[in-house]
Amino acid sequence: MMPAASSSEAPPARPSRVNARVLLVGAAVTIPLVAVLILNLGRDPHSVRSPLVGQPAPAFSLVPTGGGTPVTLDSLRGRTVVINFWATWCVPCFEEHAALVAAAQTFRGVQFLGVVYEDEAPRVLSFLEQHPSAYPSLLDPDGRAAIAYGVFGVPETFFIDGKGRIVEKFVGPLDRDRIAALIASAEGGP
Repeated sequence: MMPAASSSEAPPARPSRVNARVLLVGAAVTIPLVAVLILNLGRDPHSVRSPLVGQPAPAFSLVPTGGGTPVTLDSLRGRTVVINFWATWCVPCFEEHAALVAAAQTFRGVQFLGVVYEDEAPRVLSFLEQHPSAYPSLLDPDGRAAIAYGVFGVPETFFIDGKGRIVEKFVGPLDRDRIAALIASAEGGP
């Protein structure tokens, strides 16, 4: 014979209001995040527009890697300027180097500048000995120029018109055709 159930046993548990609230709050947070992720699938990260586009380019005064007179953005007013933030440890930077050098040799009226990002001068000089450039590379030892331009990684390239206004920003390695198109945009062309 089985013993009778004691009257002290608790009745089966029912969902509590606390659990329901936790579930609702979790859903309220999770559903919008999932929606944002789904809506942005397949979106090109290069197409993220910088808030600096259309604004005056931040001023700087940076020394070339081999030494010499600092280069200032103000000294280049009136010319289209291409500023490429790069580093020797950056594989995509190495991949785009030849395209930037060729463009600098082709577009003689455009001033190309490389700004070294989180790298050391001896490594940069060694790299440039092995892979010559057609434009100066400038040291940004305290990272102030990179911070002013909102650089979060390399390569990042800025196209500045003759009035000193940022016309385009490109994140990632550039090829010759893209460089030519972005220069045309900075020069007011199609």
